[in-house]
Amino acid sequence: MDAATLKSRWVEILDELESVSRAAWLAMFDGRIQSLEDGVLTLDFSDATKFAGVHEYERDSRSAPFIAALEASITAVTGERLHIVLSHALTHQPPTPDGTASDEFSG
Repeated sequence: MDAATLKSRWVEILDELESVSRAAWLAMFDGRIQSLEDGVLTLDFSDATKFAGVHEYERDSRSAPFIAALEASITAVTGERLHIVLSHALTHQPPTPDGTASDEFSG
């Protein structure tokens, strides 16, 4: 499976995840497919930091049970077993006083 195929089924995968665990769905729905290579799916959560502050579900996206639930939902929908890696800045840095975004993130 390639990233484009996975993206075309992403809503179906998230629907499956929500039916299993609404908390996991809330934590993972902001993730965007960044890449899929050799069975490793990288999800990007950088869009989740666009709001003022970090919501608790963004922090929860690192939770092993939530990641496992999403991996299981992917398998249930696609039949593929993928390993998920997260890419995001969990510590949102506010804009600098001149209004520009700080480029220092940790996560």
